[in-house]
Amino acid sequence: QVQLVESGGGLVQAGGSLRLSCAASGSIFSINVMGWYRQAPGKQRELVAHITSDGATTYAGSVKGRFTISRDNAKNTVYLQMNKLIPEDTAIYYCNADRMLVSGRYEYGVWGQGTQVNVSS
Repeated sequence: QVQLVESGGGLVQAGGSLRLSCAASGSIFSINVMGWYRQAPGKQRELVAHITSDGATTYAGSVKGRFTISRDNAKNTVYLQMNKLIPEDTAIYYCNADRMLVSGRYEYGVWGQGTQVNVSS
């Protein structure tokens, strides 16, 4: 069974930093794109950033220059370094893998359970 497990959320003051981690577990051979999404209360889930298996990155405009996504393919782990946090970054952050090769078959659209990030003003 494949799982994505996020960690690193918490409460931080505006201007502070947090680092989120998401580790994929299971008999994984490869993962295509890994990404971070977030959902604030009353809002739709939105893309924060994603990274391809060869390291190409994409960021939402609202986080560009403040957040950095990275991944360790050997550990099947993706990270999100969040700096200069603002109250508008408050949300549940979800990890996603768009396509995973697991035990000879593809799994699509795998999500983690989410980790809460709260930024106080």
